Amino acid sequence: MKRVVSVSLGSSSRDHRSRVRLLGEEFELERIGMDGSIDRATRKLRELDGTVDAIGLGGIDVYLYAGAKRYALRDGLRLLAAVERTPVVDGSGLKNTLEREAVRFLHDELGVTLAGTNVLMVSALDRFGMAQALVDAGADVLFGDFIFALDLDKPVRGLAEFEALAERYLPDACKLPFQFFYPTGKKQDRPPQPKYPEYYAEARIIAGDFHFMRQFMPDRLDGKLVLTNTVTARDVDELRARGVERLVTTTPDFGGRSFGTNVVEAALVALAGKAWSDVTPADYARLLGELALAPRVIDLAA
Repeated sequence: MKRVVSVSLGSSSRDHRSRVRLLGEEFELERIGMDGSIDRATRKLRELDGTVDAIGLGGIDVYLYAGAKRYALRDGLRLLAAVERTPVVDGSGLKNTLEREAVRFLHDELGVTLAGTNVLMVSALDRFGMAQALVDAGADVLFGDFIFALDLDKPVRGLAEFEALAERYLPDACKLPFQFFYPTGKKQDRPPQPKYPEYYAEARIIAGDFHFMRQFMPDRLDGKLVLTNTVTARDVDELRARGVERLVTTTPDFGGRSFGTNVVEAALVALAGKAWSDVTPADYARLLGELALAPRVIDLAA
C-alpha cells in the first residue's frame, strides 16, 4: 500500500485519513495540521522523509503563478528544502490541469452559464489556471488577491492588470512570512469576520481557496455557486446555512472528504514513480484521464 501524507500549516482540527484505490493500487491518504507552525512542519517533514511514498505541502504554496511567470515564496522553499528523499509537492503542478478541467466541468457537465457571469475569484495567484479558464470562458472575473490576501479594497477586473500588478509587487511580497497573507492554524477555526460584502453580493459564482473566501464571508450567500478546494463536513454545513445553492470542489470525494490539491498531486506523483521535477503536464493529464476523477458536486439547496 502506498502512503501519501500532507503536512499542512492549517488547523489540526481539519485532519483526516482515508484509504482509496487508484489504478488498482491501495493508497492511504492523510492530512496532518501543524497549527500554523513552520518549525513543527519542518520537523514533521524531516521525520516523514524516506518513510512515505509522497508528501504534500498543505496550507502554503511554494510557487505562485501569474501568466507565464512563477514566483517562489520564501517559507515554501524552506519547507521544500526539509525533504531530501521523498517526492514532495505543493499542488501547483496539478492545479493548471485539474482546476481548468473543473471550469470545463461546470459548463459542459453541469450546464452552468459562464459567459457574462460575475465571478469573484478570491485568489488567482495560487489558482491561475482556474482564473484563466474562467476568463477564457467569457466570465466577468473580479480578482480579489489584494482584498482577501492583504485586506486592501483593491478589486482588479482584468487579467492583464492582474499580471502587471503581480510582477510589480510579488518579488518583495514573497519574502514576507506566509502567515502575513493567508489564514493558517487556529485562524482557520474562528468564525468569519464579514467584510467587503458588495463583492460577494455581485458575484453569481465565488471561486478559489476556501480559507480566503471564508475569512470575510457574509452571513448570507443565497443562490451562490461556490467553486473551491478542500472542505470538511462542517464547512459544507456552514455554506448550506448561509444559503449557498451548490458547492463544487475541484478534487473528488475521498472517504467523505475532498482533500487538497497537494494530496491529489502527491498521489499522482507516487503513481508516476518520478521526482516532482520530472513529472510533466502530460503525465498529469494522462493519469487524470485514466483515473477519471471528477469534481465533487453537492446541491445544498436540495
